[in-house]
Amino acid sequence: LPSPRPGRPTGFWAPGSRSLLLREEPAGQRGGGRPMLLRLLPLLLLRAPGGSCPSSCSPSPSCSRPMASGPSSPPGLSAAFVTCPSQQVAKEIARAVVERRLAACVNLVPGITSIYEWKGKIEEDAEVLLMIKTRSSRIPALAEFVRSVHPYEVAEVIAVPIQQGNPPYLKWVEETVPE
Repeated sequence: LPSPRPGRPTGFWAPGSRSLLLREEPAGQRGGGRPMLLRLLPLLLLRAPGGSCPSSCSPSPSCSRPMASGPSSPPGLSAAFVTCPSQQVAKEIARAVVERRLAACVNLVPGITSIYEWKGKIEEDAEVLLMIKTRSSRIPALAEFVRSVHPYEVAEVIAVPIQQGNPPYLKWVEETVPE
């Protein structure tokens, strides 16, 4: 593996392999020795056109990526992402989304930093990320609900289709969230 730059996540698609290699930062650096998966989440979510992933690993039963399910991945599920200004707001929104059956599960990821342009100025804020698993057909209702309760003037609600996953988990999401 190439040498990591101080304070940067280290994750690489191993040459000739279908595995993402992760390295933890030393405890004294930013991240405090936590695994880099959360910082690499965008890399894991983004896929090349046609459903193939880095290193020419195509989604098939022979693909050795962890949690890949090949042909048994059901259509119509999405992972939505919402940023919140605090843990309290994140918990309130997450609980309400699940109670309203707009999602099967919401993970709260604390300690993210968002850097963005707002009204002509570069801003930097600590936030909590919600990772929401739901049916794709429920994204419009989810977005409408989040906008109605979120304290931000413009709430971030984005979604990506779930292409593969653990079949029993995906089935549970389908069974939990009505059409």
